[in-house]
This record gives sequence, C-alpha cells and structure tokens, in this order.
Amino acid sequence: QVQLVESGGGLVQAGGSLRLSCAASGLTFNAYYMGWFRQAPGKEREFVAAISWSGDRTYYTDSVKGRFTISRDNAKNTVYLQMNSLKPEDTAVYYCATGDSFRGERDSSQVRYWGQGTQVTVSS
Repeated sequence: QVQLVESGGGLVQAGGSLRLSCAASGLTFNAYYMGWFRQAPGKEREFVAAISWSGDRTYYTDSVKGRFTISRDNAKNTVYLQMNSLKPEDTAVYYCATGDSFRGERDSSQVRYWGQGTQVTVSS
C-alpha cells in the first residue's frame, strides 16, 4: 500500500528555516506529482506547494512564494519542502500528498494519499 512519511518539523523562531521531507513507498514515485498541504488550528487544510513528475514544474500558494522551495529526488522516492524566512502564520501541521490524478491543484479533490503530518511551529 502507498505510504507517505513526513519528517523534519519542529519549533523554530520567526525568520528561521526548516526542511521537511516526505518518503514515499508503495508507488512508482516518478509517475506521481507530489504536493504539500498544511492545516493551522481552527482553519481548513490549504495547498502549499506541488511539483511535477520530473521536477521541472513547481506550484506555490502566494503566501509562500519566494520563501519556500519544493524539490524531489526520484532516486530516493523523497520530496522536500525547504522553508525559509518562516513566519508565525506558517505554524501548522504539514502534510505530504499525492494521487493518481493529482496535478498540483490547489484544492485537494484529486489527492488520494496523505501522510500523517508533521508539526511546524514558528514562534514570534
């Protein structure tokens, strides 16, 4: 079965950096777009970033453009989210996501597989 396992979350001060990783198994990794979503307390889950099969196309929500970078290593079946210049409003549980028909859409309707999530907390 498909498994997505995130790591790399933690507590960081505003302006700091974190790198999230998501290790995938049970799927042909280079045949799937990969995405990151997040959910803050009391808010709906929202799209953060996505990357195409080969990594030549990336997509970001406006609030993270210029600060976050999504990348992937198909040899390691892993997708990354480098987060720089973190702000308190980036505090959320971050989820790795994918699906057979997922192509980086901002809504999660095409997401079939979710990771368990990793907590990111940014203190002011």
